[in-house]
Amino acid sequence: MKNIGFLSFGHWTDHPESGTRTASDALLQAIDLSVAAEELGADGAYFRVHHFAQQYASPFPLLAAIGARTSRIEIGTGVIDMRYENPLYMAEDAGAADLISGGRLQLGISRGSPEQVIDGWRHFGYAPAEGESDADMGRRHTERLLEVLKGEGFAAPSPRPMFPNPPGLLRLEPHSEGLRDRIWWGSGSNATAIWAAKLGMNLQSSTLKDDESGKPFHVQQAEQIELYRQAWKEAGHQREPRVSVSRSIFALTDERDWQYFGRDRHSSDQVGNIDAKTRAVFGRSYAGTPEELAKKLAEDEAIAAADTLLLTVPNQLGVDYNAHVIESILKYVAPELGWR
Repeated sequence: MKNIGFLSFGHWTDHPESGTRTASDALLQAIDLSVAAEELGADGAYFRVHHFAQQYASPFPLLAAIGARTSRIEIGTGVIDMRYENPLYMAEDAGAADLISGGRLQLGISRGSPEQVIDGWRHFGYAPAEGESDADMGRRHTERLLEVLKGEGFAAPSPRPMFPNPPGLLRLEPHSEGLRDRIWWGSGSNATAIWAAKLGMNLQSSTLKDDESGKPFHVQQAEQIELYRQAWKEAGHQREPRVSVSRSIFALTDERDWQYFGRDRHSSDQVGNIDAKTRAVFGRSYAGTPEELAKKLAEDEAIAAADTLLLTVPNQLGVDYNAHVIESILKYVAPELGWR
């Protein structure tokens, strides 16, 4: 059995062939798709966060709205760039969204991906400390977020408060019990996966990873997951961690599917540089008949190792088509693999 959700980047484009032409379209359609996915039996609705782009950027209003419209499906991010975040304000927003949803928030965070602008986090008022890189700053913000999500008091109360205070140091409110255990780290390397395990975060691994051995993408990702689980065990955490992987998977069941994704039947991994220092491997897309997909996916070692699979969806093709994409996997492919 696997948890199966979708992951949307929330693109919008003012183009005649786009079904998502404005930011309003992207946000409202995300809510509608989450409702539809829950009705279809999917387990999660996840959203990517990018700044300075025509994509989702402010996740908490969206997550809260979805939480209010749904009752069962997990809602989350994959991922929020922590270089841009005030950890304390983020903890308040996340606590509110989690309470609205009844404790269904699964918050994916990370250092972030290549940006639309140069050092975009500086425009948000953040800068690395002396001797820090921007990645170090993102991890520092993360450690502070994890600390305050414990719900322990840390701030001295005013002797003349506007409202009566409980005794002792004060914590951030609203606090949502259990949210600390539902924080995920989006890791692109073996080292950051191990770091996430030590801090007690769940692991998100996407379709992009540092090329650390030259092996096929799914093999490198499976090795990353194994290193993460070893580090988790060595850290002595009391709960079982969760691990998700993302994939572009399209079952070719009707004419539209073949038109949009038939060419991806022969997709393969790609290798390239995401910046001057980082060589990365990009995982292949999967497309084929349900029978073909079941055979191909059974050979993916990282999917086998993960408990959660996130299906990346082409959100600009509209809610109805994306619901069809999700339903095709749940109905025709997942049972063949024992995921349902």
